[in-house]
Amino acid sequence: MKSMVIGGIILIVALIAGTYFVAGDAFNSDDYINSLTMLGAVAIITITVFVALKYVNQMKNDTAGGELAEEKWDGIGEYKNPIPTGWGLAFIGTIVWLLWYWTVGYPTNGFSQIGQWNEETIEFNKKFESKWENPSNETLSAMGESVFLVQCSPCHGVDAEGINGKAQNLRKRMSQASVENVIRNGANNLKTVYPGGMPPMMLTDENDIKVVSTYVAGGFKGEQPAAFGVCAGCHGADGKGMPYVAPNILEYDDALVSAVLENGKKGAIGAMPIFKGRLNPTQEKAVAAYIRSLGE
Repeated sequence: MKSMVIGGIILIVALIAGTYFVAGDAFNSDDYINSLTMLGAVAIITITVFVALKYVNQMKNDTAGGELAEEKWDGIGEYKNPIPTGWGLAFIGTIVWLLWYWTVGYPTNGFSQIGQWNEETIEFNKKFESKWENPSNETLSAMGESVFLVQCSPCHGVDAEGINGKAQNLRKRMSQASVENVIRNGANNLKTVYPGGMPPMMLTDENDIKVVSTYVAGGFKGEQPAAFGVCAGCHGADGKGMPYVAPNILEYDDALVSAVLENGKKGAIGAMPIFKGRLNPTQEKAVAAYIRSLGE
């Protein structure tokens, strides 16, 4: 029994010390998580084998003895023997180790995979922004194509035509249906960039709505209808918008694309999810440059 007590104490101490040793800087390794996992697996196997052999040997050689409890079931009694001291110490030691592991040991206060991912992402973004601080429009467009194919094409399609109405056709700024929807229902999707939003029914005459939507969807070609003067007050006579007032409705400029990516958008087709944090500012400009290069 004494040997089991001593063995249990040694095992507990070794488990705590080994965990601290592996989790600390002793190995100066970048992949000590696997080492810690292996140490835990070895410890579990060792404990299992040790206990199994101990009790198999005890069942072979020990005989029951001690004071019987008064309760019996079908003539079967139970001895009132205390639990083995070594088992009790091992159990308490495991709880102590668990509390230590949660409060002081690895990885609660020393490491987290989310924290490591955040640190690596921040470091990568700094290197990325430094490398592409002043990219040419050609470079931005090439970069934007790569980002678009990964992040945007699942909904907008690899050709950016919207997959048969599933999403916005990015080869043209706005469809006639989209313009009419905004005129009738207003828009307040990009509050962080254009806080005023657009109220509904700025035009009330059905013919004016049809004429203006046709003109805007057609890329501002031909004679500008008189009713567009209501729109020009915010979007400008050329449709290129005004900072903090209204977005560009002629083309996808950098400000508009960044605003949509960071705020999402609701329109005639449906809702586009928020992409905030998924792209850095350079990538957002690259996507805008690539979309503009697709314009009809």
